Amino acid sequence: MNKKVKVFAPVSIGNVSVGFDSLGLALTPIDGQMLGDVVIIKSTEGDSHFVLKGRYASRLPDDPERNVVWQIRSTFEAALQQQGITPQPMVIKLKKHIPVCSGLGSSACSVVAALVALNAFYDQPFDQQTLLRMMGEAEATISGSVHFDNVAPSFLGGMQLMLSEAEQVAVSVPLFEDIYWVLAYPDVLVSTQAARERLPQQYDRSTLIRFGQNLAGFVSACYRQDADLAFALLKDEVAEPYRAELLPNFNQTKQQLLRMGSLAAGISGSGPTLFSACDDLVTAQAQAVWLKQHYLQSDDGFVAICQADTEGARILS
Repeated sequence: MNKKVKVFAPVSIGNVSVGFDSLGLALTPIDGQMLGDVVIIKSTEGDSHFVLKGRYASRLPDDPERNVVWQIRSTFEAALQQQGITPQPMVIKLKKHIPVCSGLGSSACSVVAALVALNAFYDQPFDQQTLLRMMGEAEATISGSVHFDNVAPSFLGGMQLMLSEAEQVAVSVPLFEDIYWVLAYPDVLVSTQAARERLPQQYDRSTLIRFGQNLAGFVSACYRQDADLAFALLKDEVAEPYRAELLPNFNQTKQQLLRMGSLAAGISGSGPTLFSACDDLVTAQAQAVWLKQHYLQSDDGFVAICQADTEGARILS
């Protein structure tokens, strides 16, 4: 067998402020760059091995056994053998274009790209829902708990609402297609586990009521395409009050973005990336310039103006 598969998986905003562990949005830059990870699998006559490349490869362990993509290969091959399929030797390459612990679903990009590539390499032995569950389980090995708010949008595209039903992990929520999402990654370290440890073990009843009302109202407004109501409800009652101090001058930065015309602004996932939603490109461009000057902490930080990625993970020719 002489086969090669190349898969790209886009970045995503987990939580989207209003939907902690329940809402995720895949994004793609408007300038055409591919913001996400790429996994390439090629058949080989020798032993299987792993190759790590990309702008942020140096931030991952050199040992393949500690890389989630290599770990996924082993798990996937065990699932193949249960179906009577013999695993084949391969070279699996990860091109790491997203920094780890960025709040952009970095690990999810790798997980999604790897599983889609493996499934394509073996001629699609697993269906979409099975793959999605595998992705959630793989994410749990990194973050410490099963959640789908990054893997689902990165895999399926668009905005996804997570479900607790066993038969279906996520459902698509209608998008506001004319919205520009400004992402700013400052290049400071905020691990997902550390950010989760900041959260209280229990929330008071009033907080839970506001959370439920805002999330339900936001989803309803998306279906009715009522942007004014949707973005008025885009508030984080669960995580932002406890995580804001992990980001550089987050509260001041958020207030500045709102003064500059943001419809809403918040923490992307567990941070340190923040996002701002704008309804026109001129506002988004002005915010991008300001964020480059005032929010980034090093040359490895970046700002990207994006729109919703409706395609999700895709096989590249």
